[in-house]
Amino acid sequence: MILLNFAHPLNPDQLAQVEALTGQAISRTIEIASQVQAQEPLRPQITKLVDAAMLTPAQWQNETLLINPPSLNFSAVLLIAECHGRMGYFPACIRLRAVPESLPPRFEVAEILNLQAARESARQTRERKS
Repeated sequence: MILLNFAHPLNPDQLAQVEALTGQAISRTIEIASQVQAQEPLRPQITKLVDAAMLTPAQWQNETLLINPPSLNFSAVLLIAECHGRMGYFPACIRLRAVPESLPPRFEVAEILNLQAARESARQTRERKS
């Protein structure tokens, strides 16, 4: 599995948590800085960030990819849309959470979000209400 990390670097414990939750080994981690210029249009900046992964169209469509999205909400939603367009489906994403009462603050992997499954479930809800 290829991990596309658009957030802070993940430590060895967090990477092990990802592997345990997914049941897959991380074969490669691609670190991509996600700083954006707030005064500039966001979409071209996000496209540039995703381009920085340097994956081929075949890799976008055929590799097992896991996304650690940026923390900035607008960057994250555009990033997911950009990845969906390249992959043809919603990517799975990592959700981190703060470890309670940890000093200094630490984060752990809370879950792997299956966005495609969430979409399919929501679509069935829409169809039932028709």
